[in-house]
Amino acid sequence: LCRYWLKYEFYLVENQTKIVNMSFVKAVVQNVSTNISEDLLFSLTPSQVPRPVTENEHEHPDRVRLPRSLFESLQGSRPVVRLAITVLDIGPGNLFKGPKLSLEDGSSVLNNRLVGLSLGNMSVSRLAEPLEITFSHQRPPSNMTFSCVFWDATKGPTGDWSSTGCSTELSTKRTVCRCDHLTFFALLLRPILDQATVQDLIRISQAGCGASMIFLAFTVALYAALRFYRQRFKSEDAPKVHVALSVSLFLLNLTFFINIGYGPEQSDATCWPRGAIFHYFLLCTFTWMGLEAFHLYLLVIKVFNTYFGHYFLKLSLVGWGLPALIVIGTGSANSYGHYAIRDKKNMVTLELCWFHEKTNVAAFYVTVHGYFIIISLFSAVVLGLVAWKIFTLPTATAGKEQGPNWKGVLTVLSLSSLVGATWWLAILTPLGRSTIYVFALFNSLQG
Repeated sequence: LCRYWLKYEFYLVENQTKIVNMSFVKAVVQNVSTNISEDLLFSLTPSQVPRPVTENEHEHPDRVRLPRSLFESLQGSRPVVRLAITVLDIGPGNLFKGPKLSLEDGSSVLNNRLVGLSLGNMSVSRLAEPLEITFSHQRPPSNMTFSCVFWDATKGPTGDWSSTGCSTELSTKRTVCRCDHLTFFALLLRPILDQATVQDLIRISQAGCGASMIFLAFTVALYAALRFYRQRFKSEDAPKVHVALSVSLFLLNLTFFINIGYGPEQSDATCWPRGAIFHYFLLCTFTWMGLEAFHLYLLVIKVFNTYFGHYFLKLSLVGWGLPALIVIGTGSANSYGHYAIRDKKNMVTLELCWFHEKTNVAAFYVTVHGYFIIISLFSAVVLGLVAWKIFTLPTATAGKEQGPNWKGVLTVLSLSSLVGATWWLAILTPLGRSTIYVFALFNSLQG
C-alpha cells in the first residue's frame, strides 16, 4: 500500500489530473515554467487543497517553499514541468509506520499527515538549494522532540523513515524541514528519552561513575597516606580542597548507584530521605566546585593579601553547611519522593527518588538549576581569567612569539575538571539525543 501512494503522484501527473479533494487526501497538479523568477509557495492547510500563496507566515503557517533554482536546473531538458503536491492523512493504522517507528515508546507521525512532492517520473535529488516545509503545531511535551523525515522506499522490504538529506529547525509553535530531494515527508514526534535510550544512558553513567569512584577512592587514600608521612600536606589548603571535592563526588556517585537501583515498591517514607541525600550531595559537589574556583582565584588572580584565619574550616562550613540548609528548607516543604520519567503514552521509562512530581516547580529550578547556573558562571569566569594569565604571561615575559603552549592547554583542561566544566555540557542537551550521550559520558568520568 505504501508503494501505491508513492506512485500515486506519478499517476496524477500522467493522467492530467488537476485537483483531488477527498477526506483523506488533498492534491493539486500544476504546470510550472522552468523559467520562473521567484520561489514557489503553496499552502498545506489540512482541510484544503494545496494552493499557491504569497509570503505571509501568519496567514499560512503550514506551507511548502520550492526554490526557483530547482526549476532553473531543468531548463535545458524542458520549458514546463508538472508539479504534484499531495497532503495525505494516513490515519492511526500501520500505513507508513515502518520499523523506525516503535509504537511502544510513543513515537508518531504528527497529525498522521504526510506531504508528497513530485515532478512525475523525474527523480529529483541533491538540490543545490533545499526545499522548505513548515509544519505548525502546539508546544510538544517536555520529553518529546520533533524530527523531519522522508519515506525511503529502498530501506528494507517495505521502506522506512529516514532523515538523510533533511535538517530540522525547531521553534515553539512550528518546525521547518529543509530537504534536498522530492518525495513524501513527515514530521515525527519522538520521545527524547525512550526506554532503550534511558537504559543506554544508565549503563554509560554506571560505568563512568564506577570508574570515577575507583580513582576518587585512590585519591583520598593517597592523600591520607601523604598526610601521615609528609608534614606539608597537613598545612597546605589546596590538597584539602581537592580531597573535599573528591569526597563529595564519591558520595554523589554512591547515592546515584543506590538511587538507580531502588525498586518501585519503595515507600514514600523510604524514598524521601534518599531523594534528600541525593540532592544534598549534588549540591555539595556543586559547592565544592565553586570553592575550587574561589581557591584558584586567590592563588592565581588575586595572589596578594589572601590570608584567612581558619581558611579551610570556613570553606568546609560553606561546602557542607550551605547545601544542608538548602536541603532542610526544601525538605520542610515535603519536596522529595518518587519521580518518574515518562514517554508520550505515559509509560514509565525511569523511576528514582528525587523531587516528587507534585513539587513546586520553583523549588526545583531554584535549588538545582539556579544554584548550578550561579556556580557555573562564577567558575567559568575564574577559569577564563586563569587561562588568560597562563597563555599571555609567557609571551609577555619572553617578548616574542612562541609556539603552541601545550603545557598551558593541559593545565587548563585539568583545572576545568576541578571547577566542573563537564557539567556545563548540560546546556547542550536540548540539542538532541547525541548531546545527552556526550553529557552522560564525560560528566560521569569527572572523577
